[in-house]
Amino acid sequence: MHGAISILNAIGTGYGSAVGISLKVIAQVSLSNGRGIKVRTEIGKELLEDLALTILPIDIVSENQINISIISEIPPGYGLKSSSAVTSALSLACFKITSDNLDDKYVLESAVAASLKAGVTFTGAFDDAAACYYGGVVITDNRSRELLKHYSAPEDLYALIFLPAQVTRGDFTSRLPIMSDLFFDSFNLAKSGNYWKAMNLNGVIMSSISGFDSRPALDALKAGALSASISGNGPATAAVTSLENTNNIMDAYSRYDGKVLVSKLNNKKASVEVID
Repeated sequence: MHGAISILNAIGTGYGSAVGISLKVIAQVSLSNGRGIKVRTEIGKELLEDLALTILPIDIVSENQINISIISEIPPGYGLKSSSAVTSALSLACFKITSDNLDDKYVLESAVAASLKAGVTFTGAFDDAAACYYGGVVITDNRSRELLKHYSAPEDLYALIFLPAQVTRGDFTSRLPIMSDLFFDSFNLAKSGNYWKAMNLNGVIMSSISGFDSRPALDALKAGALSASISGNGPATAAVTSLENTNNIMDAYSRYDGKVLVSKLNNKKASVEVID
């Protein structure tokens, strides 16, 4: 499974959009003698246990120890879809144990339902899960969990992601619906294929409501980025750019306290491998 960055935050209207990036998450699931679930990660252990118990048949759970290991390149808590990538990867791995006939929608819906139950998402984050699972650019109705549009992302573009130091998320999400008309404008842009313009508009709205510093995004645009926005509920800022402008954007980010991740956009669908 891969990560993603936001094009349109879904909290404002229920419609969301995201684009896949190449940072990876690997979920490993194995069965051994014993009973119970052993999770090798410090992030969301209860969520992952509940998800595995929901998907795996009772006879497998009662007759085996379920061993779960998560390996992730995506830093959690920055709006880079780490929860969606992890839960979707685990959902895929667990379904593979039960059957070779995988149903993409069922895999995703199970991950979304588990995330909602655990309270790690406000809308179910179907847009985030779909972008992580399918890659490319997705536009979704998170309320009905419907994939409305799916575009291939230009494969020569990069995401430059600024992770600010010592910044925490404030409680601003309840204010996002106030700007629903502007979020709808962003949605219509994305749906028509103008997703980089949609991302820029999302960035303006999110910066004004969240209180996160808008300067990294504005400086990235000035340095040649196609688009830039707060990703998810922040605090990361993601800029999409061609290779030729990456150094200029890195220089622009260097004025601020934090670190930068560089990742190509991703069009690869999630995959699963059985190891004997």
